[in-house]
Amino acid sequence: MALMAGYGAAHASGFQLIEQSVSAMGTAYAGGAAEASDATTVYFNPAGLTELDGTEGIVGVHVVIPQAKFTNKGSTFGLTGTPLTGGNGGDGGETKAVPHLYFSHRYSDNLVLGLGINAPFGLATEYDKDWVGRYHAIRSEVKTVNVNPAIGYKINDRISVGAGIDYQYIDAELTNAIDFGTIASVPAPFGPGLGLPPGSQDGYASVSGDDWSWGYNLGLLVKADEATRIGVHYRSQVKHSLTGDADFTVPAAVAALATGAHLVDTGVRADVTLPSSVSLSVVHQIDDQWTVMADITKTNWSSLQELRFKFDSGANDGVTTLAWEDSMRMSVGSSYRPAGSHWIFRGGVAYDQTPIPDPAHRTPRIPGEDRIWLALGAGFRLSDAFTFDIGYAHLFIRDPAIEKPTGFFSDFGKENLTRGALNGKYDASVDIVSAQVSWRFY
Repeated sequence: MALMAGYGAAHASGFQLIEQSVSAMGTAYAGGAAEASDATTVYFNPAGLTELDGTEGIVGVHVVIPQAKFTNKGSTFGLTGTPLTGGNGGDGGETKAVPHLYFSHRYSDNLVLGLGINAPFGLATEYDKDWVGRYHAIRSEVKTVNVNPAIGYKINDRISVGAGIDYQYIDAELTNAIDFGTIASVPAPFGPGLGLPPGSQDGYASVSGDDWSWGYNLGLLVKADEATRIGVHYRSQVKHSLTGDADFTVPAAVAALATGAHLVDTGVRADVTLPSSVSLSVVHQIDDQWTVMADITKTNWSSLQELRFKFDSGANDGVTTLAWEDSMRMSVGSSYRPAGSHWIFRGGVAYDQTPIPDPAHRTPRIPGEDRIWLALGAGFRLSDAFTFDIGYAHLFIRDPAIEKPTGFFSDFGKENLTRGALNGKYDASVDIVSAQVSWRFY
């Protein structure tokens, strides 16, 4: 559970965290399901465990340094169309550490056991409390911890299979401001008719919850010849039912609005299905020095169509429509081991597609867009037992745009009436610096 301390940045598609290995990051994870160079294969393909000898333990950490600076471009209050008040919110990105721990042990000639403890999903964004998009988001944080025991079994000299169980914890906290001015400005009999202008009375909402749930992963590793490996890996959905609390801060001037079931502190529930994914990787060793690799991964984000909170008080559900689509990640990379050297050098590039379909469905909680990875890495074998790996990646992100619609003629427009028609662009990028130590005993 110490993995929960301090991480939570989202830097693959959606809020998936692909940062599960430092040795693999150097090639932009191009060989993920086929490389099987160390115990981190527990995450990328448990069938790869059969390529490991002896017993190995790995501890690694990725320091993720994101930038997400918003520029307002004509955002307006949903009901009146007047300009939304507030600044640009500062830098919404937060520097975080993403750790991982892996273990493998060869039990017999054909059977290898493994264990991975990691953080497969997470996000953390925070803006100034008075920024222009405060009714959509102020602070957003999602943390997961995944405990993944696994086995790899060698059927014959060419084919290995693997399987694992995912026991996953999720903890989430989302906050935003509430525009009581807009709520109170709606005239009777359709609203309270208090005659207050939009933005004049801001309250605050905080929703938090957690859950444990189960999933699984399956892998296949095929040796096409002595120099070429092909890996296929499937990781299942994990369906979470979070329970927690919703807390509201209501200004004294509009305290009468917080009555009965509405805008009162209460228990809350939310169902979230974290997506399945499938990967195909190829690794080819050209000679004793050069190895090349490629990967394509599909993540089935279409399982996440909305974020819906159900309040125990009986208040109307809180809904944010996402309409996410399945996304693809493609990468190529290579490694070079100088003759007679204890060093190995790595490089790779990747294209990582966003699941967010358009600017209308983008939320400042996760202002993602398509990105290109450029990654470099190196490993040094200190002895037969110890290996040290480092890696660096820069993610070039297409400037994400937000264009939130409002209106009475669709549910999607209605949900933004009190949140505002947020309109603007982000200047976004990510840097990742990583280090990992491996202990191997034969």
